[in-house]
Formats: sequence, structure tokens, C-alpha cells
Amino acid sequence: MNDAATTLASDPAGVFAFLIVVVWRIAATWRARMLASREDEFRRLAVKYGELLEDNTEILRRYTDELTETRKSVASMERMMRELD
Repeated sequence: MNDAATTLASDPAGVFAFLIVVVWRIAATWRARMLASREDEFRRLAVKYGELLEDNTEILRRYTDELTETRKSVASMERMMRELD
């Protein structure tokens, strides 16, 4: 076993291959973390989009209700004006 360790340490191609594998694994781990982070960010954005969509729907509903009330008031005023004529 001592001969194998000495051979590996003295063989530059083996050391170079080992370093390539180490760098490759580090890069793969980094990439996996980046992808997981990106997925988390997409999830957060999807939740935020859903909340904004609900808020927008509520605002639109309120606007529609106010518009309906305004139309009723205008129609009522028109009736009163016609009755005065």
C-alpha cells in the first residue's frame, strides 16, 4: 500500500486527475445549490404573484361595486330631474 501511495503522489497525471475530479465535484455542488436557490426564489415569486392577484381582484370588485352605486345614483337623479319637468 505504501508503494501505491508513493506512486500516486509521484505521478503528476494521477494528481492532476484527482484535482480535476475534486474541482468537478465542487462545481457540481455549487451548481446544485444555485439551482435550488433559484427554485426557492421562483416559489417566493409565485406566492407573491398570487397575493398581488388576489389584491387586484379585490380592488376590481370594490371598483365595480362603487361604479354600480354611482350609476344607481345618477339614474335616480335623472328620474328626479324628469319628474321636475
